[in-house]
Parts: sequence; structure tokens; C-alpha cells
Amino acid sequence: MRSYWIQAGGGQTTLERREVPMPEPGSGQILVRVRAAGLNRGEFIAGHGLTKTGAAKPAGGEASGEIAKIGAGVSGYTLGARVMGRCPGAFAEYALMDARETIAVPERLSWEVAAGIPLTFMVVHDMLIAQGKLAAGGWLLVTGISSGVGVAALQTAKALGAKVIGTSGSDDKLARLKPIGLDLGIRTRAGDFCETVLQATDGKGVNLVVNNVGGSVFAECVRALAFQGRLATVGYLDGVLKAEIDIEALHAKRLVLFGVSNKLRSPEQRAESARGFVADILPAIAEGSIRPLIDKVYPFDELPAAKAHMESNAHLGKIVLRVA
Repeated sequence: MRSYWIQAGGGQTTLERREVPMPEPGSGQILVRVRAAGLNRGEFIAGHGLTKTGAAKPAGGEASGEIAKIGAGVSGYTLGARVMGRCPGAFAEYALMDARETIAVPERLSWEVAAGIPLTFMVVHDMLIAQGKLAAGGWLLVTGISSGVGVAALQTAKALGAKVIGTSGSDDKLARLKPIGLDLGIRTRAGDFCETVLQATDGKGVNLVVNNVGGSVFAECVRALAFQGRLATVGYLDGVLKAEIDIEALHAKRLVLFGVSNKLRSPEQRAESARGFVADILPAIAEGSIRPLIDKVYPFDELPAAKAHMESNAHLGKIVLRVA
């Protein structure tokens, strides 16, 4: 079968297409005939640690498709069923899913839309609900809001009844996010947005910050937080991995700083995040009140072009690879 592999070296990642044997599902696994797979920026940035320097590994992390085989000890699934989920090696014609993280695809969703949901919205569930505790009427600030995670955070926050401020270097992207609920867009790529945030929130600050950008805006994110505010670090597009922390603000305002990553989580912890997403967010997607935003769909042979499109920062929302 056709499969893409990724390798990191020299500060960048490269893709290689290979012909490899079809995998066989082990105990607790499901073999999926992949129909579409979502791109995630962290995999393509060497410094994010998802693709370590050294030998190439199968590329891709989330997919949608049909169940082709079911491993030992798995129940509740049928051959041919439409599923989506976290899926190592998703940029291939067939790939394996952990049955505990395999999710039935709502009937109204296309393969391409379904493929862009699992990792992104499970991360958003972690940030906004599990750790972020964002409530109706609260304020959310998202730096780099035009990313796949940023747009999903906006959509989920609006479904929760919150108000959303987003930063982006593009006026056009901010304008395109207005119709799906962006309350205030701030055109900037720098850490200079605190005053505007405070003005919008009557001087109180925001209840939760989702920082996609990294260390260059970290201090400004802290300044923009309200009393008992929370700050989620989910990415560092700027490559800046260190930042100063205002200890006085952390202390006086009783702030909570937390990271969002699956890198060190156990299989059961990842399965728990999937269950949380299914309970708290998937119903809104199934009924159409949350409509995942797909920027562009590329055919299988054009994954390198899809990767280049992502690295150009020209996209708004998710980029998806159509496999079948």
C-alpha cells in the first residue's frame, strides 16, 4: 500500500512516499481503510518534538475511514462502519487506530470534514473544558486564531456561550472569522495586544488564553488575564521556547498556567480525552451548530504541496489530504 513517511533533520522535516505492507490489527486495535487525513502543524515543525531527528517514521496523526479489520478483544464495532480518530501513520491507504479512541462519524459529515476533527477538537476540549473551565459569558483570547486549533477553539467557545478575542497577522483572516462568532479581532503578530484586550473586557482581562504563538507573546498573555485566569500553551510557532513569568501577577491574580500536549500521556489518558470530546463537543458537531472549517483538500499525491501550504501560513482552518 502507499504510505508517506516523515523525517526530521537540519531544522526541517521532509516527506517520502513508500510502498509498504498493509498493517495487521493487534489486540485492541482497528484497521481502517483511510479515506481522508488531517494535517497538523506540530508534526511538520522539527522543533516541536513530534518528529524527532533520526530515522523516518510513518506520517500523519488523524484520519477518517471505514473499518477493514477488527483486532482481538474489540467489541462494539462492525466491518465497513465509518469512523474517525487519532491515527498514527494516517497518511496511508490503511492505518491502525486504538479502539478506545475510535469514534463513529456523524452521518452528516463528509470524509474530509471528519478527518479534520479528532486531534484538533480533542485538544480544544482539553484546553477549553477539561483544564480551561471556560464558562458561558466568559472571555477567551486566542493568539494565532486562524490555525486549525484556533478556529476550532473559536467555534467551541461560541457553542459554550463565551466571547472570543483573536489575534492574527491578517486582516482578511480576521474578517472571515467574524461570521462564525469572532467578537474582536486584533491584527498583530507581536506581544502588543493587552491594552486592547483590557478595553474590550472593561479592564478585567480574559478568563482563558490559548497561546498558539509561543514565548514571544507569553508575557503579554499573562498581562491580559483576569483574576483567577488560565493560560494554555499549545504551540510555539515563533520558535521561542523561553519567556519571563511575572511572579507577582501569578501570585496576586491566582493564575493557572498549563500545557496542552499528548506527548507523555498514557493510552488510557488519551482515551479519556476522546471520551470527553464525544460527550461534550461531538453532539454540537453532529447537529451542525459547530461546523468544522476546512481550508483546502489535497489529493494523496500532493501531500508535499499541502505541507508547503501549511508552512506558508496562508490557510484558515484545517488542511486535509484525500486518500481514497
